[in-house]
Amino acid sequence: MFYICSLSTRVMIYKGMLRTLQLMDYYPDLSAGDYTTHLAMVHSRFSTNTFPSWDRAQPGRFMAHNGEINTLRGNINWMRAREGVKQSALFGDELASVFPVIEPDCSDSGNFDNVLEFLLMSGRSLQEAIMMMVPEAWQKHATMGDTKKAFYEFHSSLMEAWDGPASITFTDGRYIGALLDRNGLRPSRYYVTHDDRVIMASEVGVLPLDPGNIKEKGRLQPGRMFLVDFEEGRLVPDREFKEDFSSRRPYQQWLTAQRIRLSDLDRAGSVPGLQADTLMSRMQAFGYTTETLHFMLVPLITEKRDPVGQWETILLWLV
Repeated sequence: MFYICSLSTRVMIYKGMLRTLQLMDYYPDLSAGDYTTHLAMVHSRFSTNTFPSWDRAQPGRFMAHNGEINTLRGNINWMRAREGVKQSALFGDELASVFPVIEPDCSDSGNFDNVLEFLLMSGRSLQEAIMMMVPEAWQKHATMGDTKKAFYEFHSSLMEAWDGPASITFTDGRYIGALLDRNGLRPSRYYVTHDDRVIMASEVGVLPLDPGNIKEKGRLQPGRMFLVDFEEGRLVPDREFKEDFSSRRPYQQWLTAQRIRLSDLDRAGSVPGLQADTLMSRMQAFGYTTETLHFMLVPLITEKRDPVGQWETILLWLV
């Protein structure tokens, strides 16, 4: 697969199927005395759910990822299913030329990076795109404000959540940030120092630090975003920018006007009855056997309990 690592005036990406100690030797400019940067996003981890290869090395163009995207197959299928109805004022008639959004033979991290890049190139900001892809657990959040909840509900109709367990870091050159998905099952800890450095990693002690130089430390929380704005020179609180993006458009009005609930639909005047004369042939066509009826269906109906049987039998029934 032909892959351009980076083509940007803000960010340069160095990557390879290398061990950590090999990186500086492979890219000598990283050791040059006049080579400086205000940020660094480093990924060093073995591959767990795909075979390691050069093109799958991280970071991607905008993100790096520790964990797994366990909803990946559904995310890929829905992205492809919606390509036929996508519209973009920026791409116009050229939109179809960027499909498929998700490149084949990528890892789950590569697929996430594909979609994040697509959202950014379509006009969304980095924070808004991340909020769409990795939402908080908003459905039954009793203390979440209605405005933010409406933002998440509206975008849930456009994008299914990319659920982990996952710890994701991201940058576009101006911002750098990190978050845990709403399950919160990956470690991510940060330090803020008195000499204005911010260090976030999956473990403590990644860089040597004088304990007296530590001004603040903490850990990422499920669904919460940790964000640094380099133009303003500050850490941006999660609540601040999420309330900002949630209030930019009338999401609650759009939901009220366009949402259709099943409970609001008129019930059918008559329901077609069962066709008893064709029941047996239809059950045979769908693979039902005598064992299925007696050991699987009868307990459900008569005893209101899950059936107990051999695993092979259950597997055959489901297939």
